Amino acid sequence: MEFESNIIADAASNSKPHVVMTPCPLQGHLNSFLKLAKLLHSRGFFVTFVNTDFNHARLLNSRGPHALHGLPDFRFESIPDGLPPSDINATQDIASLCQSTRNNCLLPFKNLLERLNHNASKSNGAVPPVTCLISDVVMSFTIQAAQQLCLPIALYWPASAVSFLAVWHCRTLLHKGLIPFKDESCLTNGCLDTQLDWLPGMKNIRLKDFPSFVRTTDPNDLMLNFVMSEVETSQAFPVIFNTFYELDTDVLNTLSSFLPSLYTIGPLPLLLNQIPHSHLDSIASNLWKEDTQCLKWLQSKKPKSVVYVNFGSITVMSPQQLYEFAWGLANSKKTFLWIIRPDLVNGGSVILSPEFHNETKDRGFIASWCAQEEVLNHPSIGGFLTHCGWNSMTESLCAGVPMACWPFFADQQTNCRYAYTEWGIGIEIDNDVKREDVEKLVIQLMEGEKGKKIRQRVLEWKRIAEEDTKPGGSSYMNLDKLIKEVLLKS
Repeated sequence: MEFESNIIADAASNSKPHVVMTPCPLQGHLNSFLKLAKLLHSRGFFVTFVNTDFNHARLLNSRGPHALHGLPDFRFESIPDGLPPSDINATQDIASLCQSTRNNCLLPFKNLLERLNHNASKSNGAVPPVTCLISDVVMSFTIQAAQQLCLPIALYWPASAVSFLAVWHCRTLLHKGLIPFKDESCLTNGCLDTQLDWLPGMKNIRLKDFPSFVRTTDPNDLMLNFVMSEVETSQAFPVIFNTFYELDTDVLNTLSSFLPSLYTIGPLPLLLNQIPHSHLDSIASNLWKEDTQCLKWLQSKKPKSVVYVNFGSITVMSPQQLYEFAWGLANSKKTFLWIIRPDLVNGGSVILSPEFHNETKDRGFIASWCAQEEVLNHPSIGGFLTHCGWNSMTESLCAGVPMACWPFFADQQTNCRYAYTEWGIGIEIDNDVKREDVEKLVIQLMEGEKGKKIRQRVLEWKRIAEEDTKPGGSSYMNLDKLIKEVLLKS
């Protein structure tokens, strides 16, 4: 069914609402924001999508010189992030990036908004003035600009709703002395197994399942304090989540007790699938060049026979961890597609032995990056070995693909716990990865009884998500409400 666009009647460009969207400059945030931007464009919005100068250059490098030309009513702009130049093929240091955007981006962003409005006044009606903002929760400098220009703003949390709640509860953990840790021994002495079920809205949760920022001995830890502060700042504004009510019922009910308004509009891939194909299809946000050969390779594989392996855009592992995953996959004898970024291994290039390549040459394909949704929806894919980034998990759920989970950073620990204990859509690989465990879990995922149960549960969640994103479904209607109640608010 085609996505309706009747909230905003067809009109000339100068009478369209104009939304400026500002994601945190990390791959997962860009992907999720771009989906939301396309949805709003389909509903009649003029869209300006704001990247950092660094990511703007990366996108041109990965997708070609015309990648950011956009459309007449879907445009890209960029602002400096305040950091010195760095490797264009690698993710910037996240702590430094967060600190720099907070300290340096307000003035360039205000100047951008003023320039957009100035250009609108000179465009003879071709471009409307800015009417609203959607910003990443962790880009809160945009709030001050919105307030100074009297623009309505909604904040978007592209990670999981349960991780937002976990970050919110971190202040309580601080007050109770559970974090920061007294010393490094707390990482190994059982402290991480402390049960935290008494926290409102959280189920079967342990300290180790909280976002990775809590694993610090420093009360002034930059990432912990940054994320807590940004989440707490969002309390005064509408917040958007890429989830659906049935998946996160207890979490959302708890969030509703302290957020003035929240809008669950997920899973975004299912809403986006309802938009008719258009020139928007050519607009993408991958910061690495995609390997298209892997899709041709998948064409020759049997249905549900391939393990897809991708640890996302941020995960960095040791050479030993890489070898354990490699030989676990090899020893499982399963066919696999493995995405290995150039910067996946800490401190060096990725080198896999000739023995590994000889062992897997007839059933393994290694690429540096891919069109993940296209891969997950390919009929040959039977399982997903993932880092538990929220985009990856929602895309896997929407494709009906069960998961083996190896979390690394940020909300991934929380997502992994819920995938296993609450949602029943994944199995967990221990952080201290061993090839024997990888082999066993891959076989279990692809052909074991547990794997069959997980696949059945994923398909049940997919069915519910499809109902919620259809016209009349809760997520579909919440997008309408977001537009009417916030973005079109005069």
